[in-house]
Amino acid sequence: MTDQAPVPYAGPKRILSGIQASGALHLGNYLGALKRFVDIQDEEPFIFVADMHAITVWQDPAVLAQQTREIACAYIAAGLDPKKATIFPQSAVPAHAELAWIFNCVARLGWLDRMTQFKEKSGKHKERSSVGLYTYPVLQAADILLYKATHVPVGEDQKQHLELTRDIAQKFNNDFGAPGGQPAFFPVTEPVIEGPATRVMSLRDGTAKMSKSDPSDASRINLMDDADAIAAKIRKAKTDPEPLPETVEGLAERPEARNLVDIYAALSSTTRVKVIEDFGGKGFGTFKPALAELAVEVMSPIGARMRELTGDPAQIDAILKDGAERARAVAEPVVAETKKLVGFWGA
Repeated sequence: MTDQAPVPYAGPKRILSGIQASGALHLGNYLGALKRFVDIQDEEPFIFVADMHAITVWQDPAVLAQQTREIACAYIAAGLDPKKATIFPQSAVPAHAELAWIFNCVARLGWLDRMTQFKEKSGKHKERSSVGLYTYPVLQAADILLYKATHVPVGEDQKQHLELTRDIAQKFNNDFGAPGGQPAFFPVTEPVIEGPATRVMSLRDGTAKMSKSDPSDASRINLMDDADAIAAKIRKAKTDPEPLPETVEGLAERPEARNLVDIYAALSSTTRVKVIEDFGGKGFGTFKPALAELAVEVMSPIGARMRELTGDPAQIDAILKDGAERARAVAEPVVAETKKLVGFWGA
């Protein structure tokens, strides 16, 4: 352990994020992640496909690689330029696993015991869950700090995991950081949570998150849905009998109405307040058709582009291969220096 705590991290701003390679993507993934990735791509972010995280629960090996490609297709279809953003599969960069083991030895058991997502996913039979599901947040910390990411766009449900990443970075810096008051080795990463619809809810239940695991396909708009399916799901979305309120405060006890307003705001890149200004006092017979038209306008081209890209796996594989090479070029020196700081032989 060093005698003097390091001064704050002095490296450049870098943004990283990713989506797990399991199951079809939906509107919540687009508004909560993909749209934001596109908005920040001029900052040359690292955007990965989290296939290592996917296997914390069993995945069909024959399907996993295809799901990885589909996530990459969604990135491109949403508007990411692979020449700006580094797009790659997590498993193609071995340094993720190397750094995760070191961080397993930095993180404290009590920190992981507080992770609510493990409790939710494991339920009453946590002894049947994989060790990987329990230590998932440590691998997530490695994903972030391997590239010395200073900012990570996250949904509300991932804030706790990012707090763990910050704790790991601070403890590593204090235990192994550069001596003599030099800048910290790892940044204390900041979350980026902004704008409406950071947490998109089910179209059938405004109190439940939109999810690919929901047995009702009507609960979500899938990225591969065509225009007719998108419009039909919006028309059938659960609402209440009252018109939209005249003020934003009137949405507080109306989860379905609030969800649809938030979706409209996010799709139109506006605010909840502006939507209420335009539609307050009007019934869902007016609002739903407007939302359906907007959703079709924004989402159907993405679905069409995804269907086109999935028909050309060689193109997607070339993008992933190039991205993996670029990611390794950044990651390998970081993990090599980390091993040296820890004291590994030959590092």
